[in-house]
Amino acid sequence: MTRGARGGFVGLATLVATVIVATACGSSSSSSSSTPSSNAGGSSSTTRSTPASTSGSGGAGSKSVTDYLSYVGGKAGPADKSLPPVTIGFVNQQGGQQQIGPLATNGAQIAVKYINSELGGINGHPLVLKTCFIRSAEEEGTTCGQQFLANKSIPVIDEGAVAIGDQSFQSTIGTAKPVIVGVAVTPIDAAKPSNIVLFGDATHVLGPFGTYAQQVLHAKTAALVYPNIAGITQGATAIADGLQKVGVKVKKVGYDESQTDLIGPLTSAGATSADLVIPYSDSSGCVNLAKGLKQLGITDTKKILSAPLCLNGLVAAGLGGDFPIWTYAIASSLYGDPTDPGMPAYMKVMAKYGTPAVAPDPWVIVTFGQILTTARFLNELGYGHITPQAVLDKAKSFKGPVALGAPSLDCGKYPAAPGICNDRTQFFLYKGKHAFVKTAGWLQPPS
Repeated sequence: MTRGARGGFVGLATLVATVIVATACGSSSSSSSSTPSSNAGGSSSTTRSTPASTSGSGGAGSKSVTDYLSYVGGKAGPADKSLPPVTIGFVNQQGGQQQIGPLATNGAQIAVKYINSELGGINGHPLVLKTCFIRSAEEEGTTCGQQFLANKSIPVIDEGAVAIGDQSFQSTIGTAKPVIVGVAVTPIDAAKPSNIVLFGDATHVLGPFGTYAQQVLHAKTAALVYPNIAGITQGATAIADGLQKVGVKVKKVGYDESQTDLIGPLTSAGATSADLVIPYSDSSGCVNLAKGLKQLGITDTKKILSAPLCLNGLVAAGLGGDFPIWTYAIASSLYGDPTDPGMPAYMKVMAKYGTPAVAPDPWVIVTFGQILTTARFLNELGYGHITPQAVLDKAKSFKGPVALGAPSLDCGKYPAAPGICNDRTQFFLYKGKHAFVKTAGWLQPPS
């Protein structure tokens, strides 16, 4: 399996198609409302001393977004192609050797197509996605930033999974235009007050690993193994910090990204004896980690905890057609969660505009919800009143729930990371064949 490959869920296509048919039966009804619901805000909190219930609804529960037309404040039907378009920028890291979320672009493109086909575009105007991709060089972030700044028709930029080039991109954009991010791979995005990170960043949504280890697993020791690549090393540090805050002794071992036999790093981290084993990697390293764990005889699903980056078609193909049988943390809705009221609406759209190859990918879920939320802000402002500052103000005041995300947002909660709007994560044990069981609801990082 090569890092540059961009194949989808080939080995899972038939399985996923079956899941779509079974789940889409509970699809939501459409509303003719042209403005977002007034009670879409609200707030809720999860205590840091008590684990969230593992029973009841998943996702955002009773606050889950099930009616996309009402959510975006659109008008049923297609956008009017004769009207001038509303353009938003979209940047992602893809096409190079290292790809954290190459399918993030697919989620954004599907959302735009759906909005233009069924949700009336933006106040009737077609929504256009102007893309720019960073392959492998930091200076490519500067190029994307310059392109978006020069395009006066772009009032807001959405960002996918960007690690390489993010520093130069954010520096180039400055505060001239707001950047709306789904999940930020590095802490750079969260540090800017002109950014909005709807689903959280690695520092904050990986911190709950510690809460889960303490409150659910009652772990005392942990082995953390990861490749030394941009975007992953920062996340590994956040996981280790969260574990150490609750008194879990962590042995953290990084390895060269070209290394394929990971018996050594796993052994050095003490994976065979640790209470908790955390294989943390982009999709290209998940197969090797899974094979290494199996060779070492570490197969207890409950003690192996990972991020959703391994829920990827390339990983499934490399392991014979299924994901690693581990426990997963995710800061968004999870494809295949039968308890999530917000999942049927998403699956219905994906069955029509997406493909079984991309629908389950966590980055597709995140960017789909992210673009819907951006469209909501633009509709609320109204065509002719969309400016960078107006979009930023609208986004900062948004309290959620966010489509396919947490039940409520708290943008600006962290003074050192003003862009962060969510710090909660939910946890699922994977049973195989796309069956998940929730093991903990939305948990926050240790205080």
